[in-house]
Order: sequence, then C-alpha cells, then structure tokens
Amino acid sequence: MSLTRYPMTVAGEKALREELQRLKNVERPRITQAIAEARAHGDLKENAEYHAAREQQGMVEARIRDIESRLGNAVV
Repeated sequence: MSLTRYPMTVAGEKALREELQRLKNVERPRITQAIAEARAHGDLKENAEYHAAREQQGMVEARIRDIESRLGNAVV
C-alpha cells in the first residue's frame, strides 16, 4: 500500500496547521459544549440542537483527520 504524497507550499502547510489548531482548540471545545447543553434539554430523539451539534462534530473530526493525514504526508 503506497501512501499518497501531498506536494505543498510553505504557505499552504502553514494555513493547514493554523486551521488544524483552530479546529482542535476552538471548534472542537465549542461543539462539545453545544452537545452538553443540548443533552441537558432532555430527550435526545427529538432534540434538533443535539443532532446538529453531533453532525458538526463528525464533520470537524473528519476534517481534523484529513488535515493530519495531509500534513503527515506533505512534501514541502
């Protein structure tokens, strides 16, 4: 299995690192808090805020994995 190499400029690498930092330190905690608040409202089956926050969480986690993979295989 060969790893995909990602050619990247220094500026591109910096932008990805900044986005990764923001996702991990700002977005992830904000979504975790939103999930906790939505859980406090009770019944999760019909809780739109909870489902929206969980969906956001899935997208953020997928983006974090994607960026980490790209940075790990970057050729700068």
